[in-house]
Amino acid sequence: MNQKLLDKYLFLFGSGGLLYILIELIWRGYSHWTMFALGGICFVFLGLINEILPWQMPLWMQVVIGAIGITILEFLTGCVVNRWLGWGVWDYSNLPGNFLGQICPQYMILWLPVSLAGIVLDDWIRYRAFGEERPHYRLI
Repeated sequence: MNQKLLDKYLFLFGSGGLLYILIELIWRGYSHWTMFALGGICFVFLGLINEILPWQMPLWMQVVIGAIGITILEFLTGCVVNRWLGWGVWDYSNLPGNFLGQICPQYMILWLPVSLAGIVLDDWIRYRAFGEERPHYRLI
């Protein structure tokens, strides 16, 4: 991997990590350092949707893919930090429909607008900061 590409992905990772921490601070009033790593990974994942899949894919489909991906990443992270390491970063076991206390339908729904914002923000960062293709979307 060349340095320019590494720098770009480190910038995107860091941006996503900071935004995820900020969302948690606003939503819950606290966060954990592992959420910086999860946020960075999620943001890079959201950005890769348009890098791997064609721009012609409707935006709503990208958002659904993003929300599913974030939910999977949250589940995997939860299994490591909460169940395996026992750090207790979050516990959804009191919410209906939860799976092992790590994910639940209520938060998956909240990932939809977060995914929309993340996809659009990533595309504009790539366009403005890295000279990539100007974002354009199909709604249907």
